[in-house]
Amino acid sequence: MDTTRTLEPQRHMPTGTDPGVRSWLRTAGDFARSPEGHAAMMGFFGAIMITFGGFGAGAVRKRDPLLEALHLSWLRFGHGYALSTVLIWAGVLMMITAWVRLGRTTIGKDSARVTLNELRAIVGIWITPLLFAAPMFSRDAYSYLAQGALLRDGFDPYQVGPVANPGVLLDNVSPVWTTTTAPYGPVFLLIGRAITMITGDNVITGTIALRFVMLPGLALMMWAVPYLTKHLGGKPTVALWLAVLNPLVLIHLIGGVHNEMLMVGLMCAGVALVLERHHVAGIVVVAIGVAIKATAGVALPFLVWIWILHEKERRAAAHRTDSDVGTSEDQTHPDAARPSADMPHPLFVFAKIAGIGVGVFALVFGAASVIAGVGFGWVTALQGSNKIINWLSLPTILAHIGTWDQNPSGSVLGVIRTLCQVALIAVLVATWWRFRHSEREAVMGIIIAFVAIVLLSPAALPWYYSWPLALAAGFALSTLTLQWLVGICTWLMLVFQPDGSIGLYNFWHVALAVFAAVVAAVSLRHVDPLHLRSARSRAVVKEPAPPVRA
Repeated sequence: MDTTRTLEPQRHMPTGTDPGVRSWLRTAGDFARSPEGHAAMMGFFGAIMITFGGFGAGAVRKRDPLLEALHLSWLRFGHGYALSTVLIWAGVLMMITAWVRLGRTTIGKDSARVTLNELRAIVGIWITPLLFAAPMFSRDAYSYLAQGALLRDGFDPYQVGPVANPGVLLDNVSPVWTTTTAPYGPVFLLIGRAITMITGDNVITGTIALRFVMLPGLALMMWAVPYLTKHLGGKPTVALWLAVLNPLVLIHLIGGVHNEMLMVGLMCAGVALVLERHHVAGIVVVAIGVAIKATAGVALPFLVWIWILHEKERRAAAHRTDSDVGTSEDQTHPDAARPSADMPHPLFVFAKIAGIGVGVFALVFGAASVIAGVGFGWVTALQGSNKIINWLSLPTILAHIGTWDQNPSGSVLGVIRTLCQVALIAVLVATWWRFRHSEREAVMGIIIAFVAIVLLSPAALPWYYSWPLALAAGFALSTLTLQWLVGICTWLMLVFQPDGSIGLYNFWHVALAVFAAVVAAVSLRHVDPLHLRSARSRAVVKEPAPPVRA
């Protein structure tokens, strides 16, 4: 009977089918019938709904000739807009539900049956519809294309904003960014130039091309995030589920077309390479990430500690004698800044390693700047984020409290932002010095530094939390911690509108987001926390299925 059940799927296959193909089809069929397969399909249909809803209620173009030619412009107005909005939110909730269900399986008793390859396949299934959607929850894609067109047409994006180059691309840039110079690194400007040289001023093909350019960052995350668990103690499948399959990451970074996808992927890969003692290669990769977006540079000082610790270990191993079988104090309590028998002058070693790191970074970043034909104007352009005012950042929260104003501005907000920037510098320096005793400590320091930047910077946006999340997922996290992270990610996913506007100042929007976040967090441990199923269906779920007798 067992043999019969094993061969049953093969009866419906054509004669002569390759055994490898039969095995693959059998595996795919088993996966499709499994709980994780059902969750994968739910997330896929959710992504399709987001894509179709986005044509009407996403961050659409001000004028869309394609929709007009297809006689679908009604999707952007009146009842059509309402229908599109409902489709988007229903799709988002379906993806969040599917993600939580996958998480319940991944961290539960049946976690062994969920493999990395299955989760990676689900990532591909979920993002496929999003690759062809209108920009979702943000209009940044239009700014990226306009800045690339500036470089293409002979302007310096660090000196002038998109307004200097009128055209179709400028027409779709958010008004607040039309006069803002580019705050991104030279590599990303080169990418924008290459895309606009190929696609011209075609917004649709340019947006899709941008998404495909982000895919290497996603691939690097799918490799690096599970790999980091080897050094940080976490579980690879849980790390991939939390940091990559997360709707906050896929919908915002792929659907929203944000260069964080490239930056975070490169940063994670660089950290993984340094942990594997490929120090120069790791710094090169992180430097490329900085040339995408400057935030990746926060990791570099902490990577110096890891390199010094590796150097101490190498020297200790080289000088260890057969009679030296005991464990030295330096091995028990490592400290990258403390003298030891094998490294009596750590300051010299620090200067050497830091010098190499700075030299490698300068070479990579300088070469990119020369190729792009731009200078270092991106440093001053980083202040452009000051135009964003929302209470995801601590300075804005304090300004709200201090002025009781829905849109605080002027001297109060400026003073509070300055004080928070001073506090941020102090926190970054203190964190760098404190977390120097081991590889895990150094990575934890990077996470804390990213969180401090998000909280204390003048402005913060939901997808910024993908920076620390990518590294935090590599640690062994308790179920309670995972529940908190699920709730926070769900809330952040829901507090912006699909067209890129902020929903934080609408009480009912925030309240519904909080409700959904709490339900998602509880659902990670409990099936049907709202008791929406009938008593009969709950009994079926609780009662184990009878065994199949041979």
